[in-house]
Amino acid sequence: MKKNRPTVILALVLIAIAALLIWNNRFLTTLRGDSADFMVWDTASITKVYLADRMNHESLLERHDDGWTLNHEYRVHPKKVDQLLYTLFRVRIKMPVSVASHDYIIAQMASSSTKVEVYQIVPRINLFNKIKLFYHEKRTKVFYVGDATKDSSGTFMLKEGADQAYIVHIPGFRGYISTRFLADPDEWRDHVIFHSSLADIQSVAVEFAEDARRSFRIDNIGKHQYKLTRLSDQQEVPFDTLKVINMLSSFNDIRFEALLNNGMSKQRFDSITTSPFIHQITLVDKEGKTTSMKTFNKKVESVFDIPESEYLDDHDRMYALVNEGRDLVLIQNYIFDKVLKDISYYEAGNPIQLQIEHYQLSE
Repeated sequence: MKKNRPTVILALVLIAIAALLIWNNRFLTTLRGDSADFMVWDTASITKVYLADRMNHESLLERHDDGWTLNHEYRVHPKKVDQLLYTLFRVRIKMPVSVASHDYIIAQMASSSTKVEVYQIVPRINLFNKIKLFYHEKRTKVFYVGDATKDSSGTFMLKEGADQAYIVHIPGFRGYISTRFLADPDEWRDHVIFHSSLADIQSVAVEFAEDARRSFRIDNIGKHQYKLTRLSDQQEVPFDTLKVINMLSSFNDIRFEALLNNGMSKQRFDSITTSPFIHQITLVDKEGKTTSMKTFNKKVESVFDIPESEYLDDHDRMYALVNEGRDLVLIQNYIFDKVLKDISYYEAGNPIQLQIEHYQLSE
C-alpha cells in the first residue's frame, strides 16, 4: 500500500487539476456571458484572421512586427485592420433571432455569409484568468457573418456548430457591421505604391515616352550628395538641390485611388496596358529592391452616344500599372504631379515659375 501511495497521490492531484480547469473554464464563460461568443477580449493577442465567402473570395490577414500582410503577398490597409480589431472587441449580442424567422435567416446565411476564423496566442493553462502558462497559437473563434437586419441596426451572426443565430451590434453605433468582414482581398489592400524615406532611396528614374529629352535619373552618390543625369544622352546636369530633395522626399507615401483589376474585363485591361505609356517611374532603394510604375492616358467617359475615340482626356486622373505589372490602378494627378516634373524643372538656374491668372473685375 505504501508503495502505491505516490501513484495515488499523483492521480488525485491530476484529477484535482483537471476538475479545477473545467470549473475555471465554466466560471469564465458564465462571467463573460453570451457576448463572448463573437467578441475577442484581447485583440493584441490576435495573430491571424481568415475570411472566406460563397463567391470563392479568401483573405488571410496575418500580423507581423512591421504590420499586417494579406495572403502572404500584399500589405493590409492599417485603418481597415484597426477597424476590424475594434469591431471584434466591441461587438455584442443584441438579441437572438426570432423563432418565426430563424430558419429563413439560417438558409439565407448558408448562401451569402462570410466565414471568419480568429487565431490568437493563448495559454494552455489559465487558472482564474490570473495564472497563464504554456502559450501557443490557437483558433479561438469561428463564426459566420450574414446580412444586416431590415432596419440596418444589427447584423446576423452564427457561431460554428451552434443552432441559434443572433443579431449583433456595437453599442452606441447605429448601423451594421457586415462590411467590416468582407472576404474580397481587394477590400483589404493597402493603396501604397511608393513608401521609401529619403535616406533609403538609391536612385529614381523618371521617363517620358513622348520626349526622351525630358527623362532623367537621380542617384544618391553619398551622404546628402546626389547626381542628376539626362537619360537621352547620359549627360550629368547641374541641379537645384532643394528641388531634388523635395522630389525624393515625396516618395515617402504615394498611394493610388482605386484598384481596377476585378472591375474591368480582360479585353479592357489589355487595351489600356498595351497602349503607349506616358510616364515610367523606377525607384531603387539601398537594399536593391526596385519599385516601378507606368502611367497611361485615361479618357472621360461620356454619357452621350459618341465613339470612345472621341472621348476627352481626363486631366484629373490616369491609369497606372504597378506591382510588377499585376495591378491596374487609378491615380490622381495632383498626387503625382510632384514627382512627374521633367528634367528642366530641376536644372540649376531654372526658378520656380508661378502662373498667375489676372481677372478683370467688372464695374
